[in-house]
Amino acid sequence: MADDYIGKKMEEYMARKAAGTPSHKPQATLSRLLLKNRSHRGYDSTFKVREDQLRKIIEVNTRIPSARNAQVLRFRPVTAEEAHKVLPHIRLGGALPELHLPTEGSEPNAFIVICSTVAEDKWVDIDLGISAQSMLLQAVEIGLNGICIGAFDKAKVAQALGLELEPLLILAIGRGSDRISLTEIGEGDNHSYYRQNGIHYVPKVRIEELILG
Repeated sequence: MADDYIGKKMEEYMARKAAGTPSHKPQATLSRLLLKNRSHRGYDSTFKVREDQLRKIIEVNTRIPSARNAQVLRFRPVTAEEAHKVLPHIRLGGALPELHLPTEGSEPNAFIVICSTVAEDKWVDIDLGISAQSMLLQAVEIGLNGICIGAFDKAKVAQALGLELEPLLILAIGRGSDRISLTEIGEGDNHSYYRQNGIHYVPKVRIEELILG
């Protein structure tokens, strides 16, 4: 019976291949999305993120938790036509200042600027974390990449985009070009990311040292 099952599956596969029918894509599980959701500091400059893609990413905020359900965050999509207004005021790769990231020609050309309708406090910050992670996961699900940018000139970004609300965080969105690998470390080891032989390594504390007790 087992041989017959395998034989039938092989026949189905060969039939789909002959007909040009695409194979089923791996299911977008949370584990897969989390592994793909790496912070890219370099992007394919020939790829332009569409406004509808940014809107789809922002839309996750209509379905995620919010502290006290206050829903105070607001979002400004920035496409390639306006990217030049943001780029001069952001910094990427703070732990690798000698590389001057992003390198010329690998700059992101789309952003989501996150603002708040109220003064920043711990509740706003809770929402900010949930929102940023959820949007980056949505970006990965639709084939894009991103990074959270906290190092930027808030006043200049607000002025450049004509924002009345103060920006709290910026997400760069695009098709990432970095090669990124996670590496396991102990709690007392160096947590700083680094680059070696063209690969961007991100240390992560092993599960045994994250659990108390």
